[in-house]
Formats: sequence, structure tokens, C-alpha cells
Amino acid sequence: MESASVKTSTSEVVADFRGNDGSMVSALKTLLFFTFLMVTVPIGLYFASKAYIFEGTLQMSNTDSYFYAAIVAVLAVHVVLALFVYVAWTEGSSQKRKGKHD
Repeated sequence: MESASVKTSTSEVVADFRGNDGSMVSALKTLLFFTFLMVTVPIGLYFASKAYIFEGTLQMSNTDSYFYAAIVAVLAVHVVLALFVYVAWTEGSSQKRKGKHD
């Protein structure tokens, strides 16, 4: 009789581990996505705003456009970080809610 209870608890542990593995994969995908955004968005906005907005549309000098394009890139970094924190926060709370309903 004891072996039946051991098998049940072992299967529960395995199921629990698989659930944790799925959340780890989800967290890794989220991290990789925001890493990609953190690299591409600020750099892309820096060069695009420098060339098209500040030098092209607003006719600023080369030195001034560097300064303002850097401000745009820093703001983009902050937006991506804020989005990452929001997604990580909501992802954690949604997983807790799912666990309570099971």
C-alpha cells in the first residue's frame, strides 16, 4: 500500500516539475524578446531620429542632432525597460492566479 502512495507523490512531483519547466521556458522567451528590443529599438531610433527628424526635418547641425538623438535613444531604453517590468510583473501574477484555481 505504501508503494501506491509513493507512486502518486512521485507523479505529482514530476507534474509539478513540468509546470515549472514551462514557466522557465516562457520566462526565457520573454527575456530574449526584450533583449532583442533593448538592442534594436534604441539604436534604430537613434539613427532614424538623427537622420530623418533632427537633420532632415528640423535642419539641425550635426552636433545638435547627436545630442537630441541620444536623448531619444535613452528614452527608448526607459520605455523598453518599463515594458519588460510590466510584462514580468503581470506574467508572475497570472501564473499565481492559475495555480490558485487548480
